[in-house]
Amino acid sequence: MNISHFLHQLQLCARRQSASAAGELHSQIIKAGFDKSSLLSNTLLDVYGKCGLIPQALQLFDEMPNRDHVSWASILTAHNKALIPRRTLSMLNTMFTHDGLQPDHFVFACIVRACSSLGYLRLGKQVHARFMLSFFCDDEVVKSSLIDMYTKCGQPDDARAVFDSILFKNSVSWTSMISGYARSGRKCEAMDLFLQAPVRNLFSWTALISGLIQSGHGIYSFSLFNEMRREGIDIVDPLVLSSVVGGCANLALLELGKQIHGLVIALGFESCLFISNALVDMYAKCSDILAAKDIFYRMPRKDVISWTSIIVGTAQHGKAEEALTLYDEMVLSRIKPNEVTFVGLLYACSHAGLVSRGRELFRSMTTDYSINPSLQHYTCLLDLLSRSGHLDEAENLLDKIPFKPDEPTWASLLSACMRHNNLEMGVRIADRVLDLKPEDPSTYILLSNVYAGAEMWGSVSKVRKLMSSMEVRKEPGYSSIDFGKDSQVFHAGESCDHPMKNEICNLLKDLDAEMRKRGYVPNTSFVLYDIEQQEKEKQLFWHSERLAVAYGLLKAVPGTIIRIVKNLRICGDCHNVLKFISDIVKREIMVRDATRYHHFKEGKCSCNDFW
Repeated sequence: MNISHFLHQLQLCARRQSASAAGELHSQIIKAGFDKSSLLSNTLLDVYGKCGLIPQALQLFDEMPNRDHVSWASILTAHNKALIPRRTLSMLNTMFTHDGLQPDHFVFACIVRACSSLGYLRLGKQVHARFMLSFFCDDEVVKSSLIDMYTKCGQPDDARAVFDSILFKNSVSWTSMISGYARSGRKCEAMDLFLQAPVRNLFSWTALISGLIQSGHGIYSFSLFNEMRREGIDIVDPLVLSSVVGGCANLALLELGKQIHGLVIALGFESCLFISNALVDMYAKCSDILAAKDIFYRMPRKDVISWTSIIVGTAQHGKAEEALTLYDEMVLSRIKPNEVTFVGLLYACSHAGLVSRGRELFRSMTTDYSINPSLQHYTCLLDLLSRSGHLDEAENLLDKIPFKPDEPTWASLLSACMRHNNLEMGVRIADRVLDLKPEDPSTYILLSNVYAGAEMWGSVSKVRKLMSSMEVRKEPGYSSIDFGKDSQVFHAGESCDHPMKNEICNLLKDLDAEMRKRGYVPNTSFVLYDIEQQEKEKQLFWHSERLAVAYGLLKAVPGTIIRIVKNLRICGDCHNVLKFISDIVKREIMVRDATRYHHFKEGKCSCNDFW
């Protein structure tokens, strides 16, 4: 066997990403005495990187007597591919001082990609400057990487300047710039550039569609996806399908998600790991947790994203014990949890009141997995303590957090004070929050709630004046319901101008009468305004989730689940009403609000009134 034979075998390994075969070939190369060959060593280094074998790649790299630019580009690319870009950057000093090498165009591209992944704009600009002073300043691959870096760092105009500097633009350059505009939410510029592109292939379509979905233009992106299909673009890469599935998840469009799932199966991509992960997430976010679990358990291979998606989804659906059992199975499967996994687990404990388990998991992050808790983890722990009535411990934790608490952290404790009717602490915390001059409209609404609950109408007036002077406006509440071809959005208020307003109103009145017979009493504490009791009850009657549920009962196929998406947190009175309605009409009602999922069935909710 000669060097050519081993090169051919290594290339096959790289294409197939066969880790075991790569190790066997390495042993054969050593036995054959070719381990000193720079060509074979660099190729083997590339194979290890593509197979995700970072320890083996590093060992080989450290043992190489003569490392060149190809060696460095391979090891840096391996670290970028393994999503550890910080290590990519930390290795560079060795390249300069130990090997005496300056970056070439391949190494420059690796450095820029690492800056892009980390959002290091300042360092990225320094690399850009050094690149422009190098012999490689016209390299298109590096410039395409710079375009990607600038757009990911929120600088699309800088990206466009780099794009315009490329004399002979290839498809990578066009795709990077289109993606940059789309991700930045600059839809018109993205579309203009897309239409100007000399070639519109699957990758440019994917860049446009995926970018617009990321920037919140989901509905428009779906129409583009249909146009791409009409133009006969062959989907040989499933990334665009993953993006569209993610768009369905974000907007809770279950019926459209099912259609895309069907297309995934028809095109033969169901076994693709990241597509399966996206489907698990989509079904969970569209409130069909049974479908999510069905896909999860049928997956032949699962990674940390697979496990985290089902754990988070299960937790958000109020199945805390099941989420914790899944975590135990994950650990037994030797899959190491990540930061997001622990966010989901702490969330599960928080919404089920499992204080001891939550504390144990928080400790396990650092002691067992060396994960430094982020502000989000501290906020989850604080939420767990405060929801469970440990308000003093929660307040003490707030003062000890090694981060500056943000508005959601303060809001979590403030909301708990209201829930546990601790007006004294609530007012004290509200005063502290008010001194911080919050920016989120929902925080002002929460402050107003606290002061209104304490009947401190002067403070309520002060908050509202601040909202007015700072042009802070409460986000209008709305609820949507989707039947596939028929999607409806309802806003709160008697001014509803829906063509079925009379039928909706009559059904709600009938339901209201039956609920009152069964003991329902409107909880008008959720109406902030200092108005008459009858007027408060009228306001509750016209909340958007009630309108959406009534429409669903009138239009949905009898016996099917009514699925509602609400942009704000469901109010306590509506939560009680939907429990009554689910029992009266004998229908399951699922509501995805701003914080979690509620399954109403036979007069009960999956959250056990703890949300």
